Amino acid sequence: MKAFLKKEWMEWSRTGRLLILLLVFALFGIMNPALAKFTPWLMETMSDSLSDTGLVVTKTTVDAMDSWIQFYKNIPMALTVFVLICSGGFTLEYEKGTLIPVVTKGLPRRKIVASKALFLFGFWTVFYFLCAGITYGYNAYFWDNRVAENLIFAMACTWLFGVWVIALLVFFSVAAKNSPQVLLGTGGAATGVYLLGMFPKLAPVLPAKLMEGLPLLQGGTGREDYYASMAAAGGLSILCMVLAMVCFDWKRL
Repeated sequence: MKAFLKKEWMEWSRTGRLLILLLVFALFGIMNPALAKFTPWLMETMSDSLSDTGLVVTKTTVDAMDSWIQFYKNIPMALTVFVLICSGGFTLEYEKGTLIPVVTKGLPRRKIVASKALFLFGFWTVFYFLCAGITYGYNAYFWDNRVAENLIFAMACTWLFGVWVIALLVFFSVAAKNSPQVLLGTGGAATGVYLLGMFPKLAPVLPAKLMEGLPLLQGGTGREDYYASMAAAGGLSILCMVLAMVCFDWKRL
C-alpha cells in the first residue's frame, strides 16, 4: 500500500493535477476578499453612467461579511473543478490496465480503493482550508472577521459537504466505466439531494444544508440546526466508501 500511495503521489505530481488544483483554490481564496474590496470602487466608477439612466448610486461600504458571501458563492465552483479533474482516477486505470499487475502481485483491492480515497479526501482538505485560510487572512488584514459568527463551525460544515461529494465520486469511479459516467452519477446524486431540499421537511436532514453557511455567519441560525445534516453527510460518506470497496472486490479489471 505504501508503494501504491507513492505511485498516486507521482501521478498527481506528473500529470499537473496537484499544481492546477493548488492554483485554482488559491485563486478563489484571493478573489473572495478582492471582489469585496473593489466593489465600492466599481460602484463609484459606474455611478456616472448609471446616473444618466436615472439610477442614483449611494456610497457603498463593505466588511468581512461581504468577502465571506463571495466565499460561499465561489466554493461550489472550486469543488466542481476538483471533481472534474479527479473524475478519471479509477477509469483511466481501467482503460490502461495498470491495476492488473498490482492486484496480481497481491495488493488487496480494498487497499487500492483506500489509497485513492485517502488522496482525494486529503487533498480536498488541504485545498479547501488553503482557500478558506487565504480568505480569512485577507479579511483579517482589511477588516475584522469577528463580524462573522460561528465561522469555524460554518467552515467545517462546508468541508463535510465536500467530503460527501468526494465519497460519491469514489463510489461512482469504482462502479462506472468512464469519466462521463462518473460525472453523471456524482452530479446527478448531488443535484437530486438539492432538489429534495425543496421540501421543507426534508431540507434539515440533507447534506445540501451544509452549504448554507451564511445564515450561520449572520447569526440567523444556530449550530443545532446543522447536526442532523452533518450526521447524514457522515453516514452517507461511510456508506459510499463501504459500497465502493464491495463493488471493487467484484469489479472485473
